[in-house]
Amino acid sequence: MVFKRFVEIGRVAYVSFGPYAGKLVAIVDVIDQNRALVDGPCTGVKRQAMPFKCMQLTDYVIKVPHSARQKFVRRAWEKAEVNEKWSQSSWAKKIEARQKRAKMSDFDRYKVMKAKRMRNKIIKHEVKKLRKEAAKK
Repeated sequence: MVFKRFVEIGRVAYVSFGPYAGKLVAIVDVIDQNRALVDGPCTGVKRQAMPFKCMQLTDYVIKVPHSARQKFVRRAWEKAEVNEKWSQSSWAKKIEARQKRAKMSDFDRYKVMKAKRMRNKIIKHEVKKLRKEAAKK
């Protein structure tokens, strides 16, 4: 297995747990083997040291110099359109769907069940019709 995402200056990471869980940050500097200095200028995360265990590296990299100020990180973040790219990614869509499913009430789950039943009934009917036509030929 070849690694494609490396810890580097400018790498965008997803914070998986902790007080800023669910937000994106950019790695500004590597402190040591276990921690990095991160900054999330457009996501509301203040510059701070964060352990790598809390972060999941994404495919996105912004072009910033070593220990760049927040102003430069923000400018590079907006230039790279990280928020737009993230919202279009399948990773973000899965997270959003999971949150949406968790917020569903009992009645919402019931409505989804009924809609799935109706969809499957229609599909079954159409497949039956196609099989009947295929058998005639």
